[in-house]
Amino acid sequence: MDSAEGLIISALVVFSVLVMSGSGFSSSPEKEPEAMNRSEITTSWNLSSLFQDREAASEEYKRLEDLSKEISVTFRPRFQNLTGPVLLEYIEADKNFSKRLNVIYAYVSAQNSLNVNEEFYETLLSDLQNLSTDHYKAVSYAEIKLKSLSSSEWDRIFSEELGLEKYRAYLENSYRRYASHRPRDESHAAYLADISNQLMKIDTEAEKLVTNNVTVAGNITLENGKELALNSETYTELMSTDANRNNRKKAYDKRFDHLIEESDRMAEIYCNKSKLDDLLARELNYSDSYDSKMFGAYLTQDQVETMNQVFKERKGDFDGYYEFRRKRMNLDRLKPYDLQLSLLKSPDQKYSYEDTLVNISASYAQMAPAFQEIFLQTATSGSIDLYPNPQGGKRPGGYCQDMCALNRPALIFMNYKGLIDDQRTLTHEMGHAINFYLMGSNVDYLYCTGTEYEMEIPSTFNEELFVDYALANYDRETALAVLADSINDYVNYFTFQPMITEFEDAAHDLCRQKGNLSGRELNQLWTSLSRQYRTSLVDYYAEDNAQWTYVSHIYFTNNYYTFSYALSKAITLSLFKMYKEDPQKFNGNYAAYLSAGSTMTPPDKLKGFFGIEIDRRLFEDAMDVVEKRVEQLQQLEGK
Repeated sequence: MDSAEGLIISALVVFSVLVMSGSGFSSSPEKEPEAMNRSEITTSWNLSSLFQDREAASEEYKRLEDLSKEISVTFRPRFQNLTGPVLLEYIEADKNFSKRLNVIYAYVSAQNSLNVNEEFYETLLSDLQNLSTDHYKAVSYAEIKLKSLSSSEWDRIFSEELGLEKYRAYLENSYRRYASHRPRDESHAAYLADISNQLMKIDTEAEKLVTNNVTVAGNITLENGKELALNSETYTELMSTDANRNNRKKAYDKRFDHLIEESDRMAEIYCNKSKLDDLLARELNYSDSYDSKMFGAYLTQDQVETMNQVFKERKGDFDGYYEFRRKRMNLDRLKPYDLQLSLLKSPDQKYSYEDTLVNISASYAQMAPAFQEIFLQTATSGSIDLYPNPQGGKRPGGYCQDMCALNRPALIFMNYKGLIDDQRTLTHEMGHAINFYLMGSNVDYLYCTGTEYEMEIPSTFNEELFVDYALANYDRETALAVLADSINDYVNYFTFQPMITEFEDAAHDLCRQKGNLSGRELNQLWTSLSRQYRTSLVDYYAEDNAQWTYVSHIYFTNNYYTFSYALSKAITLSLFKMYKEDPQKFNGNYAAYLSAGSTMTPPDKLKGFFGIEIDRRLFEDAMDVVEKRVEQLQQLEGK
């Protein structure tokens, strides 16, 4: 990542249930793993290992303000004639600051997620964003100096201090690679930092609006006469579990119209963000923010465009699945409010959290023992906040926040309602948690990171483990529903997610052309792109669709995020095939891959451990797997 993006000090990996559909399996394995002690399971965060209370967090914030100033003052004169020992000392000092900032940011972000309306943590979160910005400004001389060094100067510095060798890959990827994408001077660096800070503020504002306004659509009257208040949680639950089609239509229509009403306000926010995105990119010598994103991801736009093209060309591979769903639901034609309903006989059936954990644990049976150990530690250490609380301001969705700075289990955020979808979401986030723990235990803190698509590989791999175990252990009806929901996930990954990236690119272009956009203009763009990706077997609404308004990823400071889900899933399907062929051989390479972090470049790491390259063949292979899964579904249905 470039230095401006590096202002986002959290390694937060968000996976919103708003942009994902999932599944799991419906009963517990015959034998519960002996290591699973149900009495030790925790369901709420214990954040005391981070800070005892808000006062302690506030005091740490003040100490970090002082530490930032101390680092700046101490090293500024010493960077005039930079030597290897000075650089090592600086890296260690700044790493200590970053680790501590990561811890307090994790704590405050967690508290803010639990209640987005809590002013204290909202204010402290803003203060931390400002501190991150101010620190970047204060030490920008270091970045400017390091990005200006010649190859001979780098050779000299490394020869002067052998202790720098452990940071060679970090220095190469963070500074030498970005020599042509650096601030011109400290004044320019400060200017860029201010832009990044504005972007962080927009991100925070958008998240609050999505939680409190966009996804709160009002009330509907169900067929049984009960009133239901639609928010992100109740909407998702109703659409996935309510067999009454009229109820689903009412909810869909209510939300459909509400999103259109909210689209003007969100369009204004999005356009403001896109202008800053492009301004920041151009100031760092990129053609635009998309170019900047691809450079940071070690990808080309051609690679992503090839991916999108393959998925559009092969969208018909999903037709067998849609036909299966239509027949299963005994419908003449599918409507958009028919696509999320679980195909289980009892889609609203609830499953205990304890049984869900047992099921996930059992899915790791053929994986390396470390996977099971990390899973159990995460489940029993107060590292998961489980249940929804929208009335209390708890934000929707789910995510995993690394705790590499403390080398402890990651923090998993959930809105668990007991549905099968929640099982899939949890195993997804557990994949992130395992990855973070392996990195934190095996490489230096500065290497505990990676591109978004790398970070999504372990989470989507976990989903495949989960589904595969279910198909091997459960009755035909459950297996059919699980397989169908798994294919529905592929629809999400290979149509919805790449479409969002294409939407972002086109929306940024429109904002560049027109300056400001109405909600209707972005609605029209979304609808137009949707038609390119979606099946003809569903009667979608002809009107403009404002679905983009609640996709929180498009407001992220680190934009163009969602293509990573598609890319990671394509890679995952290739890896899972390797795993099935030889689990023992695969496990060693896979654990090493997840542990390596950013000690290798993403292309080198992927090719080195698995021989995989990101090209058209990879995406065609992924769709070949989809095609076979659909065939498997049809065969299982016919039995």
